Amino acid sequence: MKRQRKFSLAALSLGMIFLILVGGVAYVFNSSLFERDAPQVNLPKEIEWNLKDPIHIQISDQSGLKRVKVSLFDGEKSVDLESKELKTSEALLDLNVTFPKTGFGANKKLFELTVEAIDRSKWNFFAGNAAHVKAIVKVDTKRPEVTIAGSSYKIMKGGAAVVVFKAQDEAMKSLYIETNFGKKFYPTPFYKEGYYLSLVAWPTQVENFSASVVAIDRAGNITKTHIPYFLQDRKYRTSTIQLEDRFLDGKIADLVAEMAPERSSLDRLEKFKFVNETMRGGNEELILNVTSKVPTTPVQGFFLKPFYPLRNGKVVASFGDHRFYEYQKQPTSESYHLGLDLASNAQATMQTSNDGVVVLARENGIYGNNIIIDHGLGVYSLYGHCSSFLVKEGDVLKAGDAIAKTGMTGLALGDHLHFGMYVQGVDVRPEEWMDEQWLKESVFNVIDAAKKLVDR
Repeated sequence: MKRQRKFSLAALSLGMIFLILVGGVAYVFNSSLFERDAPQVNLPKEIEWNLKDPIHIQISDQSGLKRVKVSLFDGEKSVDLESKELKTSEALLDLNVTFPKTGFGANKKLFELTVEAIDRSKWNFFAGNAAHVKAIVKVDTKRPEVTIAGSSYKIMKGGAAVVVFKAQDEAMKSLYIETNFGKKFYPTPFYKEGYYLSLVAWPTQVENFSASVVAIDRAGNITKTHIPYFLQDRKYRTSTIQLEDRFLDGKIADLVAEMAPERSSLDRLEKFKFVNETMRGGNEELILNVTSKVPTTPVQGFFLKPFYPLRNGKVVASFGDHRFYEYQKQPTSESYHLGLDLASNAQATMQTSNDGVVVLARENGIYGNNIIIDHGLGVYSLYGHCSSFLVKEGDVLKAGDAIAKTGMTGLALGDHLHFGMYVQGVDVRPEEWMDEQWLKESVFNVIDAAKKLVDR
């Protein structure tokens, strides 16, 4: 009996020890203190470096980082760009390493960058998990080449202009036209390899204008070349409009009830502000998105006929009109009229003057039934307040095709066409695109002259 009891106690002790060992092993394998994942190093396998801008390296680890080292090897010797022991546990570390200012690696075009990182895990007998990541660094200190081959002589406030340029770099990363007001215009490959064509626009709301071609390669080298336009200022009309109750309780109330019934409880002025500001903003955002697309396939040239969308149409409202609204002589809201209003007969047929593709044919708030046609090179024509559509989205049109009937849908008090022109999302003076002389002198002649220069 005693023997049996001793045997049972021994077995029980062994069982307890086994359970403790199993529990300990399970704890080690499941505890965050003993996590087994090596630090993650965000580093591309190949880096092109201009030696001026820092190389950005991001390192992360769930248990926190303990030690980090970054070194650069030139094929003969190595130098540390960063080496640190982290006193606090950091799960994410952003490093910006710079090229050493010593004589290291003089005239070398190829380096090896090594990142070593150790975390705070207790795994590997408390040594932690380690990551060793390497990247090939190619030195490129040459800036892209940019040459202006031709540009419009002038650009008018509210208008457009063209530019043709050459841009070359074996490692080109991005190419665009930068303006002083933050808008970027993107060029289309043109005629021969390395040449580009683009239209630019000067918004009516911007007091001054300047533009430069910006070319950036993968190493971060930047070239900025100014486009020499003569600036022609233009004053646009400002008008003060007194709001009447019959308009607020009629057209505005009807528009809110139709487009945003959830706003029907607003008072008359709140409804007007909603329509003129919030609804207008959303409608114009849709137009911006639709008209901002630019072709990326090469073009051999560009030509458009003058736009005459409405036969015998009379101008009843001008482009660029800055409208201030008052109610009982108190300022209420404001807006810009971004098109030309044309009127003839009720439900008159409108047509496209140029080939194009219908990219929008739907109801669009204050613009009512709205059509937008893409004519290439980032040029779009817009038709608002239509009573009915004669085309649908995706239709390919030929010059002279009927597209819609005029009407008074949206924020329109009478039957008319709201006609607009856009260049890469910027509303521009329709009058320029209706003027054969302007088209010839400011666009087509410039393109033809640039082609002759390229062919020399």
